[in-house]
Amino acid sequence: MAKILVIDDDPSLNRALRLGLQAGGHDVTTAATGEHGISQTALISPDVVVLDMGLPDMDGIAVCRTIRGWSDVPIIILSATGAENRKVAALNAGANDYVTKPFSMPELEARIRVVTRGRGLDRDDPAEMSLTCGELHIDLLHHDVSLGGVNVALTTKEFEVLAFLGRHAGKTCTHQMILGAVWGTGYGGEAQYVHAYVHRLRQKLNDESAELITTVPGVGYSLHCAD
Repeated sequence: MAKILVIDDDPSLNRALRLGLQAGGHDVTTAATGEHGISQTALISPDVVVLDMGLPDMDGIAVCRTIRGWSDVPIIILSATGAENRKVAALNAGANDYVTKPFSMPELEARIRVVTRGRGLDRDDPAEMSLTCGELHIDLLHHDVSLGGVNVALTTKEFEVLAFLGRHAGKTCTHQMILGAVWGTGYGGEAQYVHAYVHRLRQKLNDESAELITTVPGVGYSLHCAD
């Protein structure tokens, strides 16, 4: 079964989707705003994102485009309109499918099966819930971090920054990617936030020499896992 993130501001629909999808054996997380949805996508690494077009803080297409900038997670758009121009815009932004409201739960589940087909989902695999990088261990389920077996106390934001870097270990994560995932798309130009939190992480992880969290000058950061 799939780990599904539902991003929709309608409490009734959120509840209905959560209950319906859970009844089908899926693991469901919900978010009511675009920024929270982007953050949750980076934090929990869902198998599918079910995304409403009409969110209170930003357009669903903008959310889709932001997520697609650093993740290939399948995205299914929900919309009250079946207008062709909106469908085209969503698909051009990186969406995998487009569902017009109202829809049935069997239809949505069928579409989820289609977009996840061949992705090798296995929710019993504990590796999905944790990341290991040398002596660094990140428990994504319980939000715990340890270094060499010793627990490292992190704030929520520090953990989210480290988890994002961990999910993309070995790859360059730009300032904008980190800001969008952890703070939301409204913080596209505040690179100093990222600098400050990486500085704190390096202190707490005894990484003052920047060998674990490496700097890509003028671009961003990368979590380096030694072979």
